[in-house]
Amino acid sequence: MQWNVYSDGRCEVKQNTSQRDKKGKSIIAFPDEFVMVDIETTGCDARYNEIIEISAIRIKDDQVIDRFSMLIRPWNDIDPFITNLTGITNQMVQDAPRVGEVIKHFLRFIRPEDIILGYNVNFDINFLYDNALSEADYYLNNDFVDVLRIARKLIKNTENDKLKTIAAFYGISYEGAHRGEQDCIICLECYRQLRSELDKQSMSEADFIDSFNKRSSNGYFTNQIRVKDIVSDKTAFDENHPLFSKVCVFTGALEKMSRKDAMQMVVDLGSICGDQVTRKTNYLVLGNLDYVKSIEEGKSSKMKKAEGYILAGQDIEIISENVFYELISGG
Repeated sequence: MQWNVYSDGRCEVKQNTSQRDKKGKSIIAFPDEFVMVDIETTGCDARYNEIIEISAIRIKDDQVIDRFSMLIRPWNDIDPFITNLTGITNQMVQDAPRVGEVIKHFLRFIRPEDIILGYNVNFDINFLYDNALSEADYYLNNDFVDVLRIARKLIKNTENDKLKTIAAFYGISYEGAHRGEQDCIICLECYRQLRSELDKQSMSEADFIDSFNKRSSNGYFTNQIRVKDIVSDKTAFDENHPLFSKVCVFTGALEKMSRKDAMQMVVDLGSICGDQVTRKTNYLVLGNLDYVKSIEEGKSSKMKKAEGYILAGQDIEIISENVFYELISGG
């Protein structure tokens, strides 16, 4: 991403219009050699927020053989919420290098052939890809394994699939979380446990990968949730809520919760979920498209259909996952 820096110190990001068309592939694998990556940021959107820490650990044959961790001085002050979450203060980063310098150090640490692992790592990859391109004119195209996807498939009896929850499930300490290197260590321990989970479930790695890749034509598992199965037990709704009586459709994989949970939140607000984009659709919620097979030019078929309706004058909004959560909260 690029920043406009004004004389008064105010900063504004220039929107990155790249479709990340040279980004590596999300794969399902259990490599013995990889780089575990985690970043800390000032927010959730790679277009508008900044990286304040990059950490990575290199693993070979289950041993940590190298480490990388650097703080970054952002152009804008770190919000108190982020400080409370990560423990990273403005004072801690006041003498740290800018992202351009740190990303170049990171790109010397990561090798083109490295497989990257992480928890919900697509989030990290997007930030790193955009900054590598804007600051170093480099396409970060390493393939990556999202440990979150493996956890979702293997562990069924937890309240949710957050890293903290999976760590607790396996009795892994979560102390020091939300700092890059510690999150790498926690994720590594979860990855080890998930790998051993295959033996507990009498499943080989090859069988797991094969079962994971058996998807329907739209890129999701064949037991995909159907909107008609999502109903609400509520009888009274806030008719002033911005989503009340609106029709919402989802495309791509949500990163903060399952699609089923998001759809349940929608209907509990007196809204309607749709399977497909139609003229009645009000919002198309854009998730992570890396796992969707029917992608052309960086867009899903639902996106293209929505854009067609918009050009024809229909009142449809294509919104990010983060904007969706803002609407859910009544913003």
